[in-house]
Amino acid sequence: MDLDQARTALARASRVAVLTGAGVSAESGIPTFRDAQTGHWARLRPEDLASPAAYARDPEMVWEWYAGRYRDVLAAQPNQAHLLLAQLERRKGAGFFLATQNVDGLHERAGSGQQGGQLAELHGNLSRGRDEVTGQVWPLPRPDELRLPPQSPAGNRMRPDIVWFGEFLPPAALSAAEQAFAQADMALVIGTSSAVYPAAGLALLTLENGGVVAEINPEITDLSRLAHFSLREKAGQGLAALLGTPGPIC
Repeated sequence: MDLDQARTALARASRVAVLTGAGVSAESGIPTFRDAQTGHWARLRPEDLASPAAYARDPEMVWEWYAGRYRDVLAAQPNQAHLLLAQLERRKGAGFFLATQNVDGLHERAGSGQQGGQLAELHGNLSRGRDEVTGQVWPLPRPDELRLPPQSPAGNRMRPDIVWFGEFLPPAALSAAEQAFAQADMALVIGTSSAVYPAAGLALLTLENGGVVAEINPEITDLSRLAHFSLREKAGQGLAALLGTPGPIC
């Protein structure tokens, strides 16, 4: 399948499912999970900070790391890829589903999940905390008002609303994503290595059910040999080419 054929397939698809990874947010200046290990944190592995065991051992240290990441993502802005996906959702309406492995909230800030389609954050969101007693999720205060570790309105300590090593993805979000990809006429996989399961298996559901799979990634991934169309571009440039959108989206 060439670019023109992929464009035609996307235009004709009534049900489109999208999976995004760190490559989408990289163009907003947000480092990947492992690249966030800089400065003071370079001495630690992500596994030393993003796990239930690490949190039980030193919740203040874990929160300090997440508070810094939270501050960084609030300072970032949605880029062309985020905006183009929100635009695609407006076109497809209820037939559009976006699952993201990113925790920065930039898809929502760009308008995804608000144009008739659905947005599922598979790995959580840096801007939220989860009550350790009730399990309820609450938005965090602005960084300059955040006191660590934060408390919920019920007065209980909150943990970051992030999926850590050794934890399962949120069942409702994963189930919705699996259904959407299984039913999709076309799936787009953008800016992810397609190596981390179960998210990496979503596009396989589309293939198994006769749908078209297109990939956008500067590097060859585990999905590349299986996809009908694979574009070696960064997320924003690749989406602009696939959607036939000239110039930057502002």
